[in-house]
Amino acid sequence: MRARRVVITDQSFPGLAHEERAAARAGAELVVRSDVTAEAEVVKLTAGADVVMLAYAEITDRVLAGLAEGATVIRYGIGYETIDVEAAARHGVRVCNVPDYGADTVADHTVMLALAVLRRVADYHARITASESGWVSATDLGPIAAVSDVTYGLVGTGQIGRKVAARVRAFGAEVIAYDPYADAEAVAAEGITLTDFDTLLECADIVSVHAPLTPETRHLIDARAMAAMKDSAILVNTARGALVDTRAAAEAVSAGRLGGLGLDVLESEPLEEGHPLRTAPRTLLTPHAAFYSERSLTNLQRFAAEEMERALRGEPLRCQLRR
Repeated sequence: MRARRVVITDQSFPGLAHEERAAARAGAELVVRSDVTAEAEVVKLTAGADVVMLAYAEITDRVLAGLAEGATVIRYGIGYETIDVEAAARHGVRVCNVPDYGADTVADHTVMLALAVLRRVADYHARITASESGWVSATDLGPIAAVSDVTYGLVGTGQIGRKVAARVRAFGAEVIAYDPYADAEAVAAEGITLTDFDTLLECADIVSVHAPLTPETRHLIDARAMAAMKDSAILVNTARGALVDTRAAAEAVSAGRLGGLGLDVLESEPLEEGHPLRTAPRTLLTPHAAFYSERSLTNLQRFAAEEMERALRGEPLRCQLRR
């Protein structure tokens, strides 16, 4: 009987105990790399593999054609941007992700960014540390809204969006949302009012993006969308960088046409030298870290390893992509 093989193309975890135990239980060889992402290298590394686990590797038609019959591709994370899912279907390759490993952590980080920008935390800190007196008046930065007076607008009502809604509603904020696929009654039961996109842009004091990245949603929040928002509105993105035209966002906040930015994901990561976001005012940036907590990282690896073991045993997958 042919020895089955699991290949991890790219990862940056401190250890792989969950994956090693799952592979051993299933009697499979585990091949681990940390930085193989380009198509040609991935093709060579994964040839004949039964399971491929990846973070950002390019899983193209050529890669998929070289896998073992009935192979499975597992994404460490939520999206499928680097996986040709149509080709996977043609080749009979199952594709799955780990959509629920860190939803609470991402929601926490989203609300943290929104409140920190709203409350001008970074600006207060900068003023205090730069001043001769070591102090600043609370009103020096201008008006700051109470969270209970805020209308919080969600673009997307998946599990992260709904968790964000629960958190900001606890502060007393009103929550509206745009999601053409949502069930109005179901989200209403969670205190969320569905509306159309233009109304959300016009009414929200904070616009929080929680949509998947597709060709249709790329630059969903573009210069036109930002022009429709309040000059005082805050834009928060912890989903996918390319959902927002980040150069247009930097220009808008610098010109006073937006009230602030809280961005954990960017169109280019790392943020290139000279990008206007580096010097944009009222802007708080974090390094694609919304997913990270000790609990979420453990969940990510454990859930992916469990999926790998199910795949090797020929069992139904927990989070298989359905086409």
